[in-house]
Amino acid sequence: EDDPFRQLDELLPTSNAERTASGAPGTGYWQQRADYDIAVTLDDKKQRIQGEATINYSNRSRHTLEYLWVQLEQNRFEPDSDAHAVQTAPKFEDGSSYKRMENILQLADSDGGFKISSVTDADGNDLDHTIGGTMMRIEPPAALESGDEIEFQIHWEYHIVDAKKIRARGGYEYFEEDKNYIYEIAQWFPRMAAYTDYTGWQHKQFLGRGEFALEFGDYEVAITVPADHVVAATGELQNADEVLSDDQRKRLRQAEDVENPMFIITPEEAKANEKSRSEKQKTWIFHAENVRDFSWASSRKFIWDAQLHEQESGGPVWAMSYYPNEAEPLWSKYSTHAIIHTLE
Repeated sequence: EDDPFRQLDELLPTSNAERTASGAPGTGYWQQRADYDIAVTLDDKKQRIQGEATINYSNRSRHTLEYLWVQLEQNRFEPDSDAHAVQTAPKFEDGSSYKRMENILQLADSDGGFKISSVTDADGNDLDHTIGGTMMRIEPPAALESGDEIEFQIHWEYHIVDAKKIRARGGYEYFEEDKNYIYEIAQWFPRMAAYTDYTGWQHKQFLGRGEFALEFGDYEVAITVPADHVVAATGELQNADEVLSDDQRKRLRQAEDVENPMFIITPEEAKANEKSRSEKQKTWIFHAENVRDFSWASSRKFIWDAQLHEQESGGPVWAMSYYPNEAEPLWSKYSTHAIIHTLE
């Protein structure tokens, strides 16, 4: 339908150095960049995450930035968050499921928000910052001129939400029978908000739905988990000799030249691992270049299968799946095949 109030610039945008009238990048197009060096520890007993990140932010725009904005999506799980305030009440006259009621009660009493313990510059000096809902504004000691970079650190922790009770992009799933958890971790670290030529800072509140643009960058992430856990993550594993068994490394080499996915951890091995309770820890180190985000998963329940897929362009890339025995036989039959099909 025609909308008499629709903004004209959506239909007839004015071209400039950054963008042509079609929206395509122009000769003066730019993107900001954010590189991350992160160390995170998973507490499998309390279902908590504790992390510290060094962020190097590059101002590639033509503008001077007086302040920086950082996204804190986990804060939507605070009881007084905007995400809760804008939710409509359920229609009780039509009946309401137990799961829906449990979700409402869990959100009302949730403690899933970020606990920011410090924000400091490269020398360890405190940086002025203000947290407002799912956004944090940081005041650098000096304005960031075009072409400048700034390095700063953030320390944080938060309680991982129960994904069976609270719908979220990240959370844990508890398995009563064997008393184990699967952790799927997303939106888990303070991330630089996007700064673009067409909107400036993208600092709207995150209400639980929709997605936000993010800046590209390199990630070096050290993930410390119980020693009997297996970790899946963005990027490439850097210390396989330290965290994988001889059999797992051997199978990975074999999976480089197979026609179908093969088990790196078999269903039988995963079942046996469920009984383990290591008090030791291992640190898995991953490196990812020029990506917009980083997520990971961890559990002692994981079956792991893999196949190296040769792309028509871009070289070989791993297709991998991680899942518990409860997902069998469906996942081993279809999951990694679906990944390869998607790549093709």
